[in-house]
Amino acid sequence: MSETITPVVLTALQSLQARLAEVLGQASHTIDVALGEITVRLGSADYIGAMRLMRDAPGLEFDTLVDLCGLDMLEYRDGTHEGSRFLAVSHLLSVKNNQRVRVMVTCAEDDFPVLPSLIDLWPAVGWYEREAFDLFGIMFEGHPDLRRILTDYGFLGHPFRKDFPVTGYVEMRYDPDQKRVVYQPVTIEPREIVPRVIREEGYGEGR
Repeated sequence: MSETITPVVLTALQSLQARLAEVLGQASHTIDVALGEITVRLGSADYIGAMRLMRDAPGLEFDTLVDLCGLDMLEYRDGTHEGSRFLAVSHLLSVKNNQRVRVMVTCAEDDFPVLPSLIDLWPAVGWYEREAFDLFGIMFEGHPDLRRILTDYGFLGHPFRKDFPVTGYVEMRYDPDQKRVVYQPVTIEPREIVPRVIREEGYGEGR
């Protein structure tokens, strides 16, 4: 059964879209409504100012940042994506108004993606920004403790980037001579991973 959006919900979304456009003004690039959700798309220069307005402005009051993650748009839909390769996506919640909004912000540079940290606005974002840094290599200026959070401290690269090799760059093992863990180049030989179907001779005959 396909999900339908009632007129009441649609009216609430349209009202929120209008309020966002009024508050953000020229700061917002686009404010879209699709599948019952609002997405605000921002450039990095407008990021902090727009997020502060969404947190503080009457009628918006998005007091809770639910999540933040990175996106790598490399080869997205066979090259249909135009613009910067890396984005950060936040989900905001207004407990008072029972409203949600998604915010997508583009990093200005692909070679060294950088965004200002939101930690002064929503302190809990520190964990999410560390994850986006670890997995995608997005730097967050102003973050007080931007360290890896999921991979090992000696890990090389950022494993959620689409050009990161499946086998990684290095592997870890214990060296009995040095009596410690060491890293070395990956020794796994490339394997064919296309599944094969093997059936015995005469399979299915006479059944």
